[in-house]
Amino acid sequence: MAGIGFELKKLFSRKGLLATVRAYTYATLVCAGPMLLGYLLLLLSMLMADAAGTPRSDRELLVTMLTHALLASLTVTSLFSMLTTRFCADMIYEKKYESIFPSFYGSLWMMLLVGGLGYGIFLFFSGVGLLYQVLSFVFFMVLIVTWTEINYLTMLKDYRSILLAFIVAVAAALLLGAALIWLAHVEAVAALLFSVTVGYAIMMVWYFVLLYRYFPEGFGTSMRFLEWFDRTPQLGFTGFFVTLGLFGHLVIMWWCSRLSVQVEGLFYGAPTYDVPAIFAFFSILITTVNFTTSVETRFYPRYKAYFSLFNDGGSIEDINEAEKVMIHVLSEEMGYLALKQLFSTLLFIILGSILLPILPLGFNSEMLRIYRVICVGYAFYAIGNSLMLISQYFADLKGALLSSAVFALVSNLATLLLAIFVRGFYGFGFVLGGAAFCAVAFFRLCWYLKNLKFHVLSRQPLFASGRRGIFTRLADRLENRAARVQNRRYQFSHKKEGEESV
Repeated sequence: MAGIGFELKKLFSRKGLLATVRAYTYATLVCAGPMLLGYLLLLLSMLMADAAGTPRSDRELLVTMLTHALLASLTVTSLFSMLTTRFCADMIYEKKYESIFPSFYGSLWMMLLVGGLGYGIFLFFSGVGLLYQVLSFVFFMVLIVTWTEINYLTMLKDYRSILLAFIVAVAAALLLGAALIWLAHVEAVAALLFSVTVGYAIMMVWYFVLLYRYFPEGFGTSMRFLEWFDRTPQLGFTGFFVTLGLFGHLVIMWWCSRLSVQVEGLFYGAPTYDVPAIFAFFSILITTVNFTTSVETRFYPRYKAYFSLFNDGGSIEDINEAEKVMIHVLSEEMGYLALKQLFSTLLFIILGSILLPILPLGFNSEMLRIYRVICVGYAFYAIGNSLMLISQYFADLKGALLSSAVFALVSNLATLLLAIFVRGFYGFGFVLGGAAFCAVAFFRLCWYLKNLKFHVLSRQPLFASGRRGIFTRLADRLENRAARVQNRRYQFSHKKEGEESV
C-alpha cells in the first residue's frame, strides 16, 4: 500500500484545482473502488427502475438480488485477498515477477469453484425464476473475477486506465439498461440485472487486458501461493473476519429483525435498514483515502529507516532515536486521521439529515435515525481498520486477527441480540462492534509498540524451522509437476522449430 501512496502523492503535489480533483478521484477509486462501484450501480438501478414505473415489489427483488451477489462475492474474495497481496509483495521483493500472474489464475480458479458451487446451490433453491437465477449466477461469477483483478491492479498504479474502465463500465450499464427498458420494452428487473452484469463484464475484460499487458505470463504452478497459507495463515482469517463484521449485520437484519421483508423465495431484505447503510458507507471515504495518501506515505520512510538500522549495523542510540521518531509520526498521523473521520461523520450526519428526505428514496424518520447510527459505526470501523493495517506493518498478524475476530463477533452477536430482544436500537450492534474493533486494535498496537524491540529481536526463532505444512507440500508437488510439463513443452517447441528450419 505504501507504494500506491507514494504514486498518489505525486498527483497531489501538482498545483491547481483540476489536478487536486483528479488526484482525489484516482485515490478514491484505488482505495474504495469495488464498494463504490457496487453501491453506485445499485443506487442508479433503483432510480432507473423507479423512473420506469416498476412496481415496488419488483424493485425490491432487483435490489435484493444485486445486494446478495455483491456481498457474497466480496465475502468469498476476502478469504484470499490479503493472502495473495502478501504473496505478490514477497514476489516483488524477491524479484520473482514470473510468479505473480500464475497466482492470479490459481486463486481465481479456487474462488470461482468454491463460490460458484455455494452460490449456485443457493440460487437453485432460492425460489426465483430460471432467468433470474442464470443472470444472478453470471453476475456473481463476474464480480469475483473483477474484485480479484482490482486486488492485483493496485500494484500497477495505472490510475488513468483504472478510472477510464470505471467510467465506461458505469456508462455502458446505464445506457444498456435504458435501451432495454424504454426502447426494447424488456421487463425492468431482467433488463437492469443484465445491464449491470454487462457493465461489470466490460470492466472485467478491460482489467484483464491491463494485467496481461503488465505482468509476464510466468513459469511454474499457479498454486504456489498456497504455501502462504502455512506461512501466514492469519491473513486469510483476518480478511474474512473484517468482511464478516462489515456485512454480517446486514444479513442478520434481513433474517431476524422486525424490518425483515421476504422479497421472493430465499431472497430476504430490509430496505429500511439497507438504504441508510449504503449512504452511511460514503462517510468513510475521506479516511480511506487519507490512510493511503497521508498516513502511510509519511509513516513508511520512518518505518523503513528504523528497520534498516537493524540490518545495517546501527547503534542502539540510533535505533532508540529512530523508534521514537517513527512512533511519534505514527501517533500524529493516526490522530489526524481520527479527527478527519470525526469531521466527516458529523458532516455526513448533518447533510444527510437535510438532503436524504428530499431524494425519491422514501426516507422516513426511522431510516434517518438508522442512518445516523450507522455513520457512527462506520467511523469506528474506519479507525479500527486503519489501526489493524498498521499492526500488519509490524508483522503483528496475531494482533490483526484478534481485533478483526472481535469486530466480527461483537458486531454480529450484538446485532442479533438487539434485533430479537430490543426494538428501536437498529444499527447499535454495528456501532458496538466497530467500537470494540477500534479499542482492541488500539490497545494491541500500543502494547506491541511498547515492546517493539523485543518482538523484532527476541521473538524470532534461533534456527530456521524445518516444518512444512500441508499447503507447502502440495504447492511443491504441483510446482514440480508444472516444471516437468513446461520443460517438455519447451523442448518440443524448440525441436519443432529446428525441424522447420532444416
